[in-house]
Amino acid sequence: MGNLITSFIDIMLHLDVYLDLIVQNYGVLTHLILFLIIFCETGLVVTPFLPGDSLVFAAGAFAASGRLNLAALWILLLSAAVIGDTVNYHIGKIFGRRLVNSRFIKQKYLDQTEAFYAKHGGKTIIIARFVPIVRTFAPFVAGIGAMPYGRFLNYNIIGGFIWITLFLAVGFFFGNLPFVRHNFSLVIMAIIAVSLLPAVVAWLRDRRSR
Repeated sequence: MGNLITSFIDIMLHLDVYLDLIVQNYGVLTHLILFLIIFCETGLVVTPFLPGDSLVFAAGAFAASGRLNLAALWILLLSAAVIGDTVNYHIGKIFGRRLVNSRFIKQKYLDQTEAFYAKHGGKTIIIARFVPIVRTFAPFVAGIGAMPYGRFLNYNIIGGFIWITLFLAVGFFFGNLPFVRHNFSLVIMAIIAVSLLPAVVAWLRDRRSR
């Protein structure tokens, strides 16, 4: 277990190195591999640990260097984000109550997501796109709570569009700057830290209120 965690951390901190290996080995199929990762991160409630923000940023940087196609990335990753949330919503709607008490889903993650809903309402689907873990559980909880699908879909598309477009653009325009290239691990850590900040702030407020 310890080796698995260490390997995962190493992948997260050196996404550029591992993405480079994938591109070398799979070429154009890398676009589909990235599609699957983003789909799983947003669509499968049991895989909230997969990289999201940092992976989209890294993909944008590789597109800027000409190694990946920006238009193809935008279409595929946006599709993955929207389809993933849709699948997750229906998993929550159909199986949610049974899965909550299973060993696959931690109650604290659901509690964090429900706290987001209590504060932001339906806009949680949009806001959660920028918060790891909550991003994976927001559509699941929406399905459990029987949010009307038409309303959910609107938030889903808007949130996915903003999320993918923003991180791809930031990676494309800034990912190949000399400072970023030479300090890619630090930049990835900064993205992860900023992404987790809202959840940390919410946890601290909840602890203080108790």
